[in-house]
Amino acid sequence: MRVDTKQNKIELLIEQLDLREHIDSFLHFFSREAPLYIEGDQELHFKYIQALDKIEFNAPPKIAPFYTIKNHLKKHGVLSFEQIFEIVKVVRYFRYFKNRELDGIIGEWMDKFTIDERFNEIEKYFTRDGKFEENLDENLFGLGQRIREHRNDMSGALKRMMSSSKLAGYLVDTQIHFINNEDCLLVRGGFNHVLKGAVVGRSTGGFFYVSPDSIMKSKEKIRFIEQEREAIFYTYAKEFSAKLSEIQPFINFIDKEFDKFDNYQARVLFARAKTLQIVKSKQDSKIVLHSFIHPALHNAKPINVDFSKNILMITGVNAGGKTMLLKSILASAFMAKYMIPMALNESKSHIGSFKSVLAIIDDPQNVKNDISTFAGRMQEFSKIFTHKSALVGVDEIELGTDSDEAAALFKVILDDLITRGQKVVVTTHHKRLAALMADRDDVELMAAIYDEEQRKPTYEFMQGIIGKSYAFETASRYGIANHIVNEAKAVYGDNSERLNLLIERGSQLERELKQKHKKVDEKLEELHKKELSLKDQRETLYKELEEQKYALKRSYEVAISEAKSAAKAGDTQSIHRAMDKANKKLPPQTIQEPKHEMFSVGDKVKYHSQKGTIVSMKDSKEAIIETDGMRVRVKTKHLKHTQILNPAGNAKKQSTQLKMDVEKRAGLKCDLHGMRADEACEVLDVFLSDALINGWDEVIIYHGIGTGKLSYAVKNFLSAHPRVKKFEDAPQHLGGFGAKIVSL
Repeated sequence: MRVDTKQNKIELLIEQLDLREHIDSFLHFFSREAPLYIEGDQELHFKYIQALDKIEFNAPPKIAPFYTIKNHLKKHGVLSFEQIFEIVKVVRYFRYFKNRELDGIIGEWMDKFTIDERFNEIEKYFTRDGKFEENLDENLFGLGQRIREHRNDMSGALKRMMSSSKLAGYLVDTQIHFINNEDCLLVRGGFNHVLKGAVVGRSTGGFFYVSPDSIMKSKEKIRFIEQEREAIFYTYAKEFSAKLSEIQPFINFIDKEFDKFDNYQARVLFARAKTLQIVKSKQDSKIVLHSFIHPALHNAKPINVDFSKNILMITGVNAGGKTMLLKSILASAFMAKYMIPMALNESKSHIGSFKSVLAIIDDPQNVKNDISTFAGRMQEFSKIFTHKSALVGVDEIELGTDSDEAAALFKVILDDLITRGQKVVVTTHHKRLAALMADRDDVELMAAIYDEEQRKPTYEFMQGIIGKSYAFETASRYGIANHIVNEAKAVYGDNSERLNLLIERGSQLERELKQKHKKVDEKLEELHKKELSLKDQRETLYKELEEQKYALKRSYEVAISEAKSAAKAGDTQSIHRAMDKANKKLPPQTIQEPKHEMFSVGDKVKYHSQKGTIVSMKDSKEAIIETDGMRVRVKTKHLKHTQILNPAGNAKKQSTQLKMDVEKRAGLKCDLHGMRADEACEVLDVFLSDALINGWDEVIIYHGIGTGKLSYAVKNFLSAHPRVKKFEDAPQHLGGFGAKIVSL
């Protein structure tokens, strides 16, 4: 017997509304598995999502659930390093956000995270990719070196075998293979005459992977060392688990907060990746969609629908998009309820809130349930009456029974659902049912439009009309013979005068709408012509202005010419008359006062060819400057700033170049053989300082192998040095494990 849980209902609804691919793509953005619904205050959640959407951030890493981890800690069990690192990843991600010092509610949220010092002692032992930092433990470091030495011995032994003349005829290649965790050679059949070892595998060509007995001793040593390492690792895991048990409240807190953050970031990053909008349900039952596109459709026409009333009845042409419109309305409500990003015009859309979204879309008839289509539909309708504040979608409501009887039945059912506060969207070819419901004020009609000239649906909808099914036209379009369609039209006849009137009313409304569109287009054309006319007038006025400017300029030139002629004649009165005449024609001019630079004590200034500094000022017009050891009293009008002032009036700082002559006494290598650890660190410190001053970016340090203590001290010193970028063991020809190549 199938248990009909809430989650099963949600999954069924997702399938019915064709949202599976969209939801799966959305869930991919989560860091850990989580339900679609965010528990708690939806308004507050939406505020956090909006705030997070305003900032750029990196996606969190994939995080495993903490259920098992927390149960182990409650029972004081020992966690694996992998489980401990899951906690480390969460803490590091929140620290990344906390260190950004963000403002607003995100910043306030991050301020709540106070990382326990005991956790820092655990975190430092893990690298960025979750590996244990063995360099922090001297024993582990030494064991690791020993393993590497044994592996080098094994590699050397295998290479010597490959160069052996006895084995040369049996070798398939000259490579060391690693099969089933064993170092081995690839040889041909008959190798056992010259090579003793164990066959660990076969190649696709029928050759043998053989692990020679001569390296068994080194393998045993490595296995023994590995056991020692595992014992040390277990000790650390036990110690870390004990510390984590002490801070369980902190772990519970970050686990809960990360779940919330994961829900927020998944929605934000999914919306950014797909160019979608995040919409939250409003506190009413109104649905208005503008430019909505169902996620299952590609290159679809955007949907615009106003579903403010209780019932929406969608009629019209077959295969015209009625079912997809129904699914779009229900899908928008479902996605808004769970704040799942969708494609629509957010500012012009409005989606109400519903306790549940129900879909009656599929045909319930099948062999297993032994039920008719209509009986199954009635069974599904009976469940609707148990819900409150639900959004219900019913596709092909007349499915499975006599149309006249069904019209009366569904009319009463819809009436009852309205009184219960349900909101219902229906697709139907029941013209009688549409006619019965059309007169109600709380019923909205919508019809799929059919292009009679092109003889195909437009996949557009018009509100306020009942649409024809165009069954005959659809049958003809899909291959039914014309004589059959014509005979069916004759049989159909005129079944309902009222229905014809309603259809005529719908056609009339459509024609009126087209006429209104035509009038609007004419108005737009008229406005466009007026715009062109205004543009022509502006150009005409501009030409007139240019002509007037030219005439004025000519009059200026004539007046000046007259003044010059009078001046040549030496007639003073004529000169004055001509100048007065010219001045009257000139536009009034405003004389701008020269700008004076402002100075203050300490300013760097230039006085003629000398540069100096203002040491005192008597007033804004006089200052005493110091130049070349002398003090001179000067007028400020003779001074100029030698520094560039920024818009705030402050002098910009000039760059200063410092050149040092340092004795070059650093070499490219440092030999620490025979030194104690503290003595070696002092020598190494001086060596690195000299290398940095001389500009070396790579040096080599020789410390030898020995007991490993000096090597351990050198590693710790290099790890802590602020100017060391990286270091690694030297190649074999430069010292191998007894030397370090250091990048500065």
